[in-house]
Amino acid sequence: MEYKGYEIVVGLEVHVQLNTKTKAFCGCSTDFGNAPNSQTCPVCLGFPGSLPVLNKVALEYAVKVGLALNCQVPEFTKFDRKHYYYPDLPKNYQISQYDFPVAKKGFLNIEAEGMSKRIGITRVHLEEDAGKLMHKEGASLVDFNRTGIPLLEIVSEPDIRSPLEAYAYLTALKSVVEYLDVSDCDMEKGSLRCDANISVRRKGDTSFGTKIELKNMNSFKGVKDALEYEGKSQIDFLTQDNDPTIVGLLSQETKLWDPKKGITVTMRTKEEAKDYRYFPDPDLPPFIITQQKREEIRGSLPELPEAKKERLVKEYGLSLYDAGVLVADKKGADFSEACLKAYPGNDKKPMVNWLIGPLLSEANSRNTGIADLVIPGGIEELVGLVRLAAEEKISHLSAKSVLSESLAGGTEASRIIKDKNLIQISDSGALEGAADEAIKENPKSAQDYLQGKTGALMFLVGQVMRKTGGRANPKVVQEVLKRRLEHAH
Repeated sequence: MEYKGYEIVVGLEVHVQLNTKTKAFCGCSTDFGNAPNSQTCPVCLGFPGSLPVLNKVALEYAVKVGLALNCQVPEFTKFDRKHYYYPDLPKNYQISQYDFPVAKKGFLNIEAEGMSKRIGITRVHLEEDAGKLMHKEGASLVDFNRTGIPLLEIVSEPDIRSPLEAYAYLTALKSVVEYLDVSDCDMEKGSLRCDANISVRRKGDTSFGTKIELKNMNSFKGVKDALEYEGKSQIDFLTQDNDPTIVGLLSQETKLWDPKKGITVTMRTKEEAKDYRYFPDPDLPPFIITQQKREEIRGSLPELPEAKKERLVKEYGLSLYDAGVLVADKKGADFSEACLKAYPGNDKKPMVNWLIGPLLSEANSRNTGIADLVIPGGIEELVGLVRLAAEEKISHLSAKSVLSESLAGGTEASRIIKDKNLIQISDSGALEGAADEAIKENPKSAQDYLQGKTGALMFLVGQVMRKTGGRANPKVVQEVLKRRLEHAH
């Protein structure tokens, strides 16, 4: 984002809850939505004398994410105590990682504003989540069920230069994590959370400006909107009255995003970085991730979105854009490829157009994904419907209507088409009678067309369509009308 000769500089900190069955350092369940404080024990509540034991699966998931993000995964890693007081942190410290994270120095490629860009990944580290505070009727309550759930913090380099790049980065990161099946990435459940650090500087400068931290963004759109607002706000402040002496007077602070008002508001001012007094957790030994283990985990990685996109382009002749849309989420990508395989011939464009068009529209209206739509008769029926539309045996409008009716009522598309007699009439001989009637009943339109008014032809097409109950193939109708009109003339 360039504005008044300035640019924004953004780094994102994304927290991802891992979908292990038990917590990071104890055996408590990680199920979501159960009664408050029903999934706790002396370890996650920090009782004296209790000892943590690392969840092996959580560590393997962390390594998996690091490898998928092209990170270095060192052989040695350890856990540290990060000290701070907060009501939902029962031990008054968090088991986290400081100087030896699970993974570091990676990257993620994104597509934004028509360009490809590589965003650096500073580190990926494993830690435990805090509890959840709930404020109601003048009181604050704490639910410790979330306390101790394994959490990955993925920190980007300050390589992001626009709100759209931030949105693209988050979308790509979520896609990778979902493909790995290590988290559901559900922002409504708190499984994925994001904080942003934003500063501004004159275009061309290499030094960083004053950093502002943004919190309370509960959607990717919220992150984009908050960065848009905060970036312009900072630049407007620095350029007020075009006074160059104003530069540098921003104060480092943490702000909250208010989505209802569309503004950021100050939460607290931070003069200096907080001293968390990190030191190695004495209750947890260091961990060695051997080369053999790293290669074993690397070998278990699925085909990731970028590789799948390239393969779909190569195997099915898709455009980069179409392939990018189809691979955005794993379930949708698997469903889409099954449809592409079932669709006959080498030209897959009709099937792609339906996947990213009518089918996606139906899914969005139901607040779900295309893979979760219950299609009567399955993929075979869907492919059959798309083929009929592509071969113009049924109009595109009718086909879309059939899809909606089929999804809503549970009736197979082929049955609806048969019952409503929707197959188009494409036999020119069968349409000549209706064309002659339309010409006879509308002599002025016929004369207008012969005098060069091409719009009159479309009126006559409409009359033929009405006479055939909308079943005539419009292209064939045009050809028949032109031939009959010129013959009569």
